[in-house]
Amino acid sequence: MSTTLDLLLEAAYGAQSPPYRAFDEFEGIQVAWNQVKLSDFLQSPEELERLYCEIHLLKTLKHNNIMKFYTSWVDTGNRNIIFVTEMFTSGILRQYRLKLKRVNIRAVKHWCRQILRGLLYLHSHDPLVIHRDLNCDNIFDNGKQEEVKIGELGLTAILKNSHAAHCVSMFDLLKSMESDFTITY
Repeated sequence: MSTTLDLLLEAAYGAQSPPYRAFDEFEGIQVAWNQVKLSDFLQSPEELERLYCEIHLLKTLKHNNIMKFYTSWVDTGNRNIIFVTEMFTSGILRQYRLKLKRVNIRAVKHWCRQILRGLLYLHSHDPLVIHRDLNCDNIFDNGKQEEVKIGELGLTAILKNSHAAHCVSMFDLLKSMESDFTITY
């Protein structure tokens, strides 16, 4: 995606360092501009290689319920990695639910179906992708489109020949959502 990005100083949302809103003039869409200091998490060449592998993996993930990852590059001068992702108008699901006093059970079911479709895609992917940190802080919401997407895949486990991993069950996710929402039936 060769484009000029107008970086605005408005932080958007996110569980780690917040992204900035940017505008992709080539595509004509708002995007999220994320910057991460390489020194914050890279202590060895192996960790750098793992980072590059994860970025490559993120670029291959294409699903309606997975955050779109557009491009990335390394800013060697400032020792940052920059990556550009899809922008979400309502931010994270936790922020969105704070705006709501009550949530109808049908809406929660709709969100859960979308999350499950995203998880099915990740778990069917080759190599298998397990999120490992699925919660309301890394599920993103496009409120007007009634769409949620799984994001914050930086902590994923990439498993080539093993199905064993530490992961959060859907039951655990629903329990965390229940404590976040007042659900009406």
